[in-house]
Amino acid sequence: MPLVPYALTRPFLFGLDPEQAHDLTLGALARIQHTPLICAVSQTRVDDPVTIAGIRFPNRVGLAAGLDKNGRCIDAFGAMGFGFVEVGTVTPKAQPGNPKPRMFRLPEANALINRLGFNNEGLAVFIANVKRSRFRQQGGVLGLNIGKNAATPIERAVDDYLIGLDGVYPHADYVTVNISSPNTKNLRELQSDEALDALLAALQDRRLTLASQHGRKVPMFVKIAPDLEDTQVQVIAATIRKNGIDGVIATNTTIARDKVKHLPHGEETGGLSGAPVLEASNRVITLLRAALGREVPIIGVGGVMSGADARAKIAAGADLVQLYTGFIYKGPALVPEAASAIKKGR
Repeated sequence: MPLVPYALTRPFLFGLDPEQAHDLTLGALARIQHTPLICAVSQTRVDDPVTIAGIRFPNRVGLAAGLDKNGRCIDAFGAMGFGFVEVGTVTPKAQPGNPKPRMFRLPEANALINRLGFNNEGLAVFIANVKRSRFRQQGGVLGLNIGKNAATPIERAVDDYLIGLDGVYPHADYVTVNISSPNTKNLRELQSDEALDALLAALQDRRLTLASQHGRKVPMFVKIAPDLEDTQVQVIAATIRKNGIDGVIATNTTIARDKVKHLPHGEETGGLSGAPVLEASNRVITLLRAALGREVPIIGVGGVMSGADARAKIAAGADLVQLYTGFIYKGPALVPEAASAIKKGR
């Protein structure tokens, strides 16, 4: 267990503006991660190895993208017992994101709403941070998540994703293509049939070139939304198969508000994450698993607040599980709780 229980720090953090608390926490983690003070948050990693998409994961629980957009705290999160850590979303150029305020807590629902908008320091800073990290050398798996700049027209989105893939490829255990954030205008249009096919075909073609250059094939995953009709999920699954994509991350945040609209901030614009997304995310996972069969990996994310929720993700068809909002509400103890629950449940 960490030397500093999260129960002691959460009241202070939750007394701050959500984004201020987020920035303060990341700043502190970045400062201590390569010092003896990291013992304050360190936990033993649950040993439950599994090989997915040709990658050996130390356990089935990872950190979802979005918490550490610039890859500043990879080693700090790794010390908390995650089997894998995914950072980003990174865009080719630095961008400030959407106007503040843009993050809201809904504690009655164990939920967050954010409309950050891929705020990040750009690809060059991101790669420099990744190269300084030691997590991969210590046996952890590192995923790097790429997106497009807000100023890039949607018809030129492929260009940004290719720049991102070129940049992160040498440093990633897997690459995630984020086409499902609701906070970048028109981004979710890339989930449509023709647009997705064109994007994935271009990325797959570039990956073949990069694999030849670097002497290794880096798996590529696509992150999709929970707000998809059954037929849309079928089309996405078929397009993923057609283009030889290695797996799917399901799901991103939701734009639905039916479970929180009665709460303070419940109708703020942005993506809703946390407990209210669990059911919708698991529905998409179940549909994907039926459409993809067993051979295409699925990483399940959305609404994992407990070990039981993590097991439910696996039961729905996921191979691996990621945490985000549950980690914010429950703290680092959720990592071994989820990993142990999955291990015991198999």
